[in-house]
Amino acid sequence: MSYQFTNNSCNPFLDPNSPCTLGYHVAYTINATTVADIQAAVQFVKRHNIRLVIRNSGHDYLGKSTGAHALAIWTRHLKSLELIREYQDSEYLGPAIKVGAGIEGGEAYDFANTHGLMVVAGNCPNVGIAGGYTQGGGISILSSKYGLAADQVLSWEVVTSSGALVTASPTENTDLFWALRGGGGGTYGIVISMTVKAYPDTFFSTASLAVTNDGNNTDAIYSTMGTFFQSLPSLVDAGAWVVWVAAPFGFMIAPAMVAGLRPAELDVLLKPTLNKMDQLGLQYQYSSAEYPNFLSSYSSMTSTWNVSDYNMGSRLIPRTLVEDDISTKALVGAIRYITSQTLMSGVAFNVANAVPSPHQVSANPYLRKTIFNAAIGTPINYSDWTATKAMQDKITYDLLPALQSITPNGGVYLNEADFQAPDFQTTFYGDNYKTLLAIKQKYDPDDIFYAKTAVGSDHWEQRLDGRLCTT
Repeated sequence: MSYQFTNNSCNPFLDPNSPCTLGYHVAYTINATTVADIQAAVQFVKRHNIRLVIRNSGHDYLGKSTGAHALAIWTRHLKSLELIREYQDSEYLGPAIKVGAGIEGGEAYDFANTHGLMVVAGNCPNVGIAGGYTQGGGISILSSKYGLAADQVLSWEVVTSSGALVTASPTENTDLFWALRGGGGGTYGIVISMTVKAYPDTFFSTASLAVTNDGNNTDAIYSTMGTFFQSLPSLVDAGAWVVWVAAPFGFMIAPAMVAGLRPAELDVLLKPTLNKMDQLGLQYQYSSAEYPNFLSSYSSMTSTWNVSDYNMGSRLIPRTLVEDDISTKALVGAIRYITSQTLMSGVAFNVANAVPSPHQVSANPYLRKTIFNAAIGTPINYSDWTATKAMQDKITYDLLPALQSITPNGGVYLNEADFQAPDFQTTFYGDNYKTLLAIKQKYDPDDIFYAKTAVGSDHWEQRLDGRLCTT
């Protein structure tokens, strides 16, 4: 749960004698271990007009995993993994894995690895795979190779607001199937399981780069970043996932990862950036390596950086901004303004040609135009609530506008968005919002699945005491 949504009600970092109230935390939680548990909870909240929250691991920047006075359904212990050696439907023929709602990405990776397979899941190993991650689109290390996590889903098992357990697939409840593939978590029903494509494992190559800003090389670093940005299409078109970080302390690629290429081939793709640094006389550290399979590369290269220590806001950067020098100069200028003050992390990928066709998936269509997701982080001060709120406001009203100004009519990645965004209907969901709202109203006519910034959430407002009231 994001610190912003604790409302500082019971802060463990303050003096032990400080007041401690429940605040915006849920009032009660059901530890759901069966479908019947979830069905009973749905009927109970409907009967007593109680706010409902759906939670697995609770990872969420938008406040969806908590709610004042609410009853939470905790799906964490719906732990099941089933290998399907040959799954066949109208879309797909090949191996698949049925994933219970409580399974985390790391557990899915381990299970797939034992069977010589890979699955598309998140970068953080303890983020649930079947919840808001996939339902919010799901950017992955494997996205440039196979697409978004939402692109992988073959079927869902879902408890709807009526308490019915239904299947959503290309042949059953097809509109619900589409909505769950990227239209946002905690909105249309409670997912019990999903079945996803799996892929034969292979070797991976990785690369890392770091340069420190010593105060005298700032111009050279940002010039290098411009060259790096213009090389990203070649990298992601080759199947690479590229994570980079820029901040007052310098610039890092941490890491680039690609399936099926040797380190020397990855070195060639990064050569323009390295040549630029050499030309400008920058001192840097660079290395590349090869790993025998996905899990070994993931385990070695994935950072344990605690991103929950940051306020969050993001913007999807379209490929067009790195295709000519004028656009790239504007992009570097905006990023320089932001990263001279705080941290930015970029994740580069290409999901433009993912299978199935993008229109079969409800994730923000702007993702298909994207070269990287730019996420801005400002530090959380756990002992100063006012300062933390000011840092989130700085993202919303100062830093993000620098990117918004060069991406008019743009979009964001739902799972790493700014919860204060005033135009979330458009920037989070694109042209899909109207259709998603109709599906929401069909499967949840009583509107029991509320979540902040979710489809249909604008029908509600939250009072200062945390209670929801219709608008």
